[in-house]
Amino acid sequence: MTVSPLDDIVVVLRSAGCVFAEDEAALLLEAADGDAGRLDDLVARRVAGTPLEYLLGWVAFRGLRVGVRPGVFVPRQRTAFLVERAVAGVAPGTTRACVVDLCCGCGALGLSAATELTARGCEVELVAADIDPVAVACARENLAPLSAPVFGGDLFDALPADLRGRVDVLLANTPYVPTERVADMPPEAREHEPLVALDGGVDGLAVFRRVAEGAASWLAPGGTVLVETSTGQVDTACAVLTAHGLTPRVEHSEEYYATVVLGTRAA
Repeated sequence: MTVSPLDDIVVVLRSAGCVFAEDEAALLLEAADGDAGRLDDLVARRVAGTPLEYLLGWVAFRGLRVGVRPGVFVPRQRTAFLVERAVAGVAPGTTRACVVDLCCGCGALGLSAATELTARGCEVELVAADIDPVAVACARENLAPLSAPVFGGDLFDALPADLRGRVDVLLANTPYVPTERVADMPPEAREHEPLVALDGGVDGLAVFRRVAEGAASWLAPGGTVLVETSTGQVDTACAVLTAHGLTPRVEHSEEYYATVVLGTRAA
């Protein structure tokens, strides 16, 4: 396949079903940096179904370019709403906050939340963790400029014990697709991203339940855990949070087409 002019690439991408062919073509041209052979390879791989973010090596998330690599979950744009709610939940004038990015993937949520809170004058202690070694390595690169540690392990087992009872903001981007629905996901996700980041169990809330169970003992008084769910999972998720001593709240965004469930520990 030989392509070079922008218009030609757009035609090739559009014929392959890329909805945002013009934008993708421009990004692939930028990534090729004048190397025609590399451009041919990038376009061919995109047409074959490789996620655009893997080809670029980064994903745009809340104004940042966050590094990603093959085999790491690509943060969805709707998940920006989770970060928005997390930052909004930290009271203006707060001078210090402990933020944990659990199931961190590439670390985009923790990176963006910490960046935005720091810009407000809040000193952030950021810690991230993931069970997937590939994700841990990727997140360590992204969070290195913040000197934020990234731990490998299963949920709270990965965290340093001295965080217990001190976490003000617990971001947990847990998988919430029911097992039987994973096969219905777009090929870019189900064929390229790790199953552990997609499969939420029978009703999609298996990992969420484990996070809710442990959250209260890790949150500081008044601290909040935030998790993205589907609208159909809200009632169950709220009941689970209540059962573990957390006060639930639900936030919806039409702009992001997203739903976030929050659970707050009593102050």
